[in-house]
Amino acid sequence: MASTYTLLQFSADPWNARFEDLESRLAFTVTMVDENPNLIMKIAREAPWAQQHPDIMGPNNSYLYFGPNRMPGHLIYGNSTYQTMAQARHRKKENSTSRYFWAQNGREYKWRVAPQRLECVDSKGNVIALWETSQLADPFAAKLTIKHSALPIITEIVTTLTLNRIAQVSNWQ
Repeated sequence: MASTYTLLQFSADPWNARFEDLESRLAFTVTMVDENPNLIMKIAREAPWAQQHPDIMGPNNSYLYFGPNRMPGHLIYGNSTYQTMAQARHRKKENSTSRYFWAQNGREYKWRVAPQRLECVDSKGNVIALWETSQLADPFAAKLTIKHSALPIITEIVTTLTLNRIAQVSNWQ
């Protein structure tokens, strides 16, 4: 069986959260950088966790640039070219809740979106990441379980997860 990693999300707020592993190492922070005139967010992969996993690749950070009134804008991974938020969460069928994104490795991935659970699936249908809200008694807001095969695109997974969570609470189409 493939190795899995668990990140606990502290704060249910998709605009401001942190992810830690089970050893309390900081893995990701999601923060608002500026909101004048429009919101800019930074999603940072943190060294305490990343240094434990040599298979992690890709950018350390991503930035979400929102339009007026926190409407969809664009995002950037590291210092690469930007893509629209719509491109990072497009759907193939009009009534589908699934959202697709292209990773920097040139492969397409799908998020199966439900209110309390999001699954990231590769092109073969394998679940490579699973985000679930916690139980009331848990000290964390949600749990992200990642398969080893997802480590090379982990920043893209956390970025598109955050974007899909924002879309849910903002009622974007």
